Amino acid sequence: MGRADQQLRLIAEAVEVAGAVEVAGALGVPVWLRGGWAMDFFLGGITRDHEDIDWFTWADDAGDLARGLLRHGYEPVPGSPPDLQLDFVKNGMESSFTLLDRDTAGRVVVAGGPWAGAPWPEGMLDAGPGRIGGLQCAIVGPRAQIEIKRMTPVRDPSRPRRTKDAEDIARLEAALRAQGETA
Repeated sequence: MGRADQQLRLIAEAVEVAGAVEVAGALGVPVWLRGGWAMDFFLGGITRDHEDIDWFTWADDAGDLARGLLRHGYEPVPGSPPDLQLDFVKNGMESSFTLLDRDTAGRVVVAGGPWAGAPWPEGMLDAGPGRIGGLQCAIVGPRAQIEIKRMTPVRDPSRPRRTKDAEDIARLEAALRAQGETA
């Protein structure tokens, strides 16, 4: 089984009821794909190799999610900041769950770490599900994905824009144009 197939199985395991262990769903913990896999689920197919699976989840649900992942064979990756992100590995594949919170105005913000309270793009969790084949998953909206990829090097100069980020932005913008929308 190839890397993408293994990662798709882990994505399914986190969100589906039928035919897979339903980690997040069984717990009632919402999760949203972010990063490259979110783009692929928006586009409806695999565009490139992915190093890991990136997710968002609510900080208030982090403990329940971590216990559920541990019960289903995931192992924690040491060194991740627990107030910012949960990192796990299963079958050699890493899954990272970045934690979200809401500020007093109800905006989605960074839950912890040095950027705690910084807002994420407005409406990023409102996109609805994406799909690859028969697998459906909640994703970060394409406009928010573009904004995150564009702003990461601005907000955090230690993280320069990568070639794959520029390519992802171009793919997402092309798909939005094809749908008659602007990025």
